[in-house]
Amino acid sequence: MTAPTAPIAQECVEGYLYAAPPLELLLFRRPPARGRIWVPVSGKVEPSDRSYEAALRRELSEETGLTDPARVDPLDWAVTFPMEGALWRLHAYAVKVDRSFVPRLSSEHDASAWLPTDAAIARLHYDDNRAAVRRLAARLSGAAPNV
Repeated sequence: MTAPTAPIAQECVEGYLYAAPPLELLLFRRPPARGRIWVPVSGKVEPSDRSYEAALRRELSEETGLTDPARVDPLDWAVTFPMEGALWRLHAYAVKVDRSFVPRLSSEHDASAWLPTDAAIARLHYDDNRAAVRRLAARLSGAAPNV
């Protein structure tokens, strides 16, 4: 018999901003109070959001000023993780932008950097972020993801 699965307490989204070819990703650094780690755009899905993509578009606007990405594609991948004593789920998206895009940083980030794939993977703090970048790179190259 399998143990019952805990319900998801909070849905979240994350967006991997990229330009290609060659593939480069735009990453964001959290300020010292939030660990100075490098991450993609991310946030909670709010009750007013019509969909996960709508939540992502709101987060993109809030965190970077981006309102008109060239493309937004689901990476067809979600990760569950424990947070605040509950189970949260994160839905990943690929967000194509022009390489000339310069983000307007919110208080959630104190720096940003365009990086080639390997450098982005090395800089990202969380394993699931690195796996999502590998998934995005594989999708863009037409290969099967190796995550």
